[in-house]
Amino acid sequence: MAVPLMQAVRVGRYVVKQHLTGRKRYPLVLMLEPLFRCNLACAGCGKIDYPAQILNQRLSLQECLDADTEADAPVIAIAGGEPLLHKEMPQIVKGLIGRKKYVYLCTNGLLLEKKLDDYEPSPFFSWDVHLDGDQLMHDASVCQDGVFERATAAIRLAKSRGFRVSINCTLFDGAIPERVAAFFDEVMAMGVDGIMTAPGYAYERAPDQAHFLNRQKTKQLFRDIFRLGKGKKWRFTQSPLFLNFLAGNENYHCTPWGKPLRTVFGWQRPCYLLGEGYAKTFRELMDDTAWEQYGTGAYEKCADCMVHSGYESTAVMDAVARPWHIAKVALFGPETEKPMVPEISLANQRPAEYGYEEQVQKQMERISTGAKPARGPRVRVNGRPAANTVSEAADAAD
Repeated sequence: MAVPLMQAVRVGRYVVKQHLTGRKRYPLVLMLEPLFRCNLACAGCGKIDYPAQILNQRLSLQECLDADTEADAPVIAIAGGEPLLHKEMPQIVKGLIGRKKYVYLCTNGLLLEKKLDDYEPSPFFSWDVHLDGDQLMHDASVCQDGVFERATAAIRLAKSRGFRVSINCTLFDGAIPERVAAFFDEVMAMGVDGIMTAPGYAYERAPDQAHFLNRQKTKQLFRDIFRLGKGKKWRFTQSPLFLNFLAGNENYHCTPWGKPLRTVFGWQRPCYLLGEGYAKTFRELMDDTAWEQYGTGAYEKCADCMVHSGYESTAVMDAVARPWHIAKVALFGPETEKPMVPEISLANQRPAEYGYEEQVQKQMERISTGAKPARGPRVRVNGRPAANTVSEAADAAD
């Protein structure tokens, strides 16, 4: 199985505990985005469209550990930007692993060979390398030739050193099922431990707006891919019920608080994909966000979203409620022939609001005045405080 048994047991035990205690909202995965800067400019990414002063900001080691203290999720995904550009990243990963958190370090792979000696294999650690398909597909997606070759070479090196390695494959309109299936065969033959896949989310600031999938196209694409995968031993790092959802067989609603995001701006509202305001603390994010205003059917920006950051948590919670259902899907795979479940109506969704410029202005004012963002609960690192603030970490980073 793609997810180690002990990790599955620990996460399952965590979810059951939340249900038994009656906790309504809880995180499954803490998303950490300690910087926005990247060494690629992908056409489908809306994460790097910020002024240089913001791109130079970093979450410090202390702030990353504090975010873990606040959210206390069993799994942590470190994304970006490109996390390997952060000089404190080895210490951040080591500190989180020391707390027995399962850490997935997301990277485009360009710096992986250079940085590999800074990390040690651990049952709590996995590289998560971004590969959007085969060489032609991926290099087109990231807008740079040669990236696929460098990333796959780094994957092979990491595997030879004893690391767990998964890939993160985002698919866009125009993806050909046969090519995607052949790519999944290729990465399995490469020795990759698991695949995480999802349709691309339509970031409003992404340079390429023409190739995002709508929900109907997403469902048909994944049905066609999974049909080609019948009988093959593709290993996914995702819930079988989320994969069943992608194939149009589950009528799930989004669980945006399941994967809360901490960035240099604060705790992002409402989710990893939409930045429409920021809370100072995790508790404020949970308690004071108008969750009912978001999700497919509620908000125009969410209309076509089927991304794991919102729906995987729903699938995991459903697995706890219907263990027999997940057992069936895990055994036989996603349904590819029966009619799809009805789509969520968009008739009553509220129109999109656009506050990007306002958010950027607020952050630029904070940077120019030297104001420090609010802190959550503090922890000590090796017996003493680490770098305390975003600005201190930025000073140490580049």
